[in-house]
Amino acid sequence: MCRYAIYGPYKGIFACFNCRKVFKQVSDLELSGTEIGNRQYKCPQCSDIMNDMGHDFKAPKQDDKKQWAKVELLYKSGFAYHSCGYNGPGYRPAKLSEVEEFVNRNKIFKSAGEALLQKLSVKN
Repeated sequence: MCRYAIYGPYKGIFACFNCRKVFKQVSDLELSGTEIGNRQYKCPQCSDIMNDMGHDFKAPKQDDKKQWAKVELLYKSGFAYHSCGYNGPGYRPAKLSEVEEFVNRNKIFKSAGEALLQKLSVKN
């Protein structure tokens, strides 16, 4: 059973990679369709657009630059921390050095052509 559906709406967790901070924002369930499409939460400190990390995101310490770099690289590769709260978002690498291998193994391709290109370019 999805715990976020039962007890929600929970506020969304948004991260600013520039400031290495997270902020909770209004849930999609509390907004209209047009508001959801037009929203861009800006960091209160630097005014950059923040990134929707998902309810299961646990932010690293602000001074842990390697962990923040890891989280940013995962996010930009399409891996956030969204889930229904029951099993969590799944495995995420613990170290920055493990991210490239993780992304290559788990990337979901948009087309068959992208998947074929990936297979051809993988180093054996």
